[in-house]
Amino acid sequence: MKKPVVSVAMVTCNVDRFLAESIESILGQTFTEFEFIIVDFGSSDQSKSIISSYAAKDSRIRFQEISNCSLPEARNAGCFLAQGKYIAIMDADDVSLPNRLLREVEFMEKHPEVGVVGGAVEWINATGKRLRKMQHPLTDSEIQSALLRYPALWQPSVLIRRDAFVSAGGYRPFFVVAHDYDLWLRIAERFQIANLEEVVLKYRIHPYQVSLGKRRQQSICGVAAQASAIARRNGNPDPLNGVKEITPALLAGLGVTDAKQQATLASDCAWWVRSVYAAGENDLALKTAVEMLQHDWLWGERRRIADVQLIVARIFWRQNRFLSSFLAAGRAVLTRAILVGHPLNSTLRRLTNRGMRILEGFKFRPWGGRP
Repeated sequence: MKKPVVSVAMVTCNVDRFLAESIESILGQTFTEFEFIIVDFGSSDQSKSIISSYAAKDSRIRFQEISNCSLPEARNAGCFLAQGKYIAIMDADDVSLPNRLLREVEFMEKHPEVGVVGGAVEWINATGKRLRKMQHPLTDSEIQSALLRYPALWQPSVLIRRDAFVSAGGYRPFFVVAHDYDLWLRIAERFQIANLEEVVLKYRIHPYQVSLGKRRQQSICGVAAQASAIARRNGNPDPLNGVKEITPALLAGLGVTDAKQQATLASDCAWWVRSVYAAGENDLALKTAVEMLQHDWLWGERRRIADVQLIVARIFWRQNRFLSSFLAAGRAVLTRAILVGHPLNSTLRRLTNRGMRILEGFKFRPWGGRP
C-alpha cells in the first residue's frame, strides 16, 4: 500500500461536543493523500463511539485507544505512528479549513529547509461564531526572534516534517502544558520555521481554556522551555534532561526567580484577557480577569494588572453594572497611579461623570459586587 504524504494526528479525551465537526473538517480536505490517526486517551463520554462511527466509513482513519495519560504522551502516541512525510497536528475542538493541508504541503515541498509551518487562525466561540483573526510572524528570522518570548505558532495549525519531529525526539512528557513551545524551540535549532499568512484553521475559544491554574502551569512550563533553550544555545547541556516534573523550585534552581515566574504569569493572563475581550467574548474575559485579580500579585507588573482591571470596568459598564464598573476603574487608578497618555483616562472621565451620580444613595460594597 502506498504511504500517505501526510499523517494527521489528533488526540481526544472527553471532547464529544465538538469532535464530529473537527473530524469532518479533516475528511473534507481538498488534499486527500493522508491518513488520519486519532488517539483517545481515556474518554468517558461519547468521543470513542463518534470516532468509531467515522472510522467504519472512512479507511483513512486509524483509531487507537490508550490508557489515560498526559497530553504530550498522547500526542507522541499518535505522532510516532505516523507513516507520512509530514505530520499535521489537529485538536478535537478546532476546525481545519478545506485547503489547509494543500497549502501547507505545497509550501513545505518548495521549502525543504523548513521543519514546521503553521498558519493564521480565526478564533471562533463555542457555537462557531467568528471572533477575530490571529496572526503570528511569518519568516524564519522573525519567528526565531519571537520564540525567545512566546511560542509564535498555533499548534493545531502546524504541519511538521516527520524527520524533524523524530530527530527532535517528539514532545517531552514532563512539559504537561507548553509541550508544543518546547518542541518548536528544539526543532528551530535544526530547521527553519515558517507561518503562512493565510487562515488555515478555526481555533475554538471556550470556557475550559481559561482556568488560572492551567495558565499558571503553562507559564511555568513556558519559562522552563526558554531556560532550557538558552542553555542549549550557549553550548551547555540541557538542564531539563532527566527531569520528571517542572516545578517553581526547579525553575528557581535554574536561576528563574519567583518574581520572574509571577511576572510571566501576570503577562500571560493579561494577554489572554485582552485577546478574549477584543474578540467580544466578555463573559470569558470577565471570568479569567476576576480569577486573575483574586490572586496575590507580589511581583506582577502594575501596568498589566491595571489594564485587566480596566477591562473588567468596561465589561461591567456594558452589563449596566455601573457601581461595579466605577469601583473596578478606581482600583485600576490605585494600581497604576501614573496614567499620562494611557487609554484609562478617557474611560475614567466617562465612568466618573456618570458613576458619581449613581453612587449617590449607595454604600460601597466589595469589588465586583452588583449595585
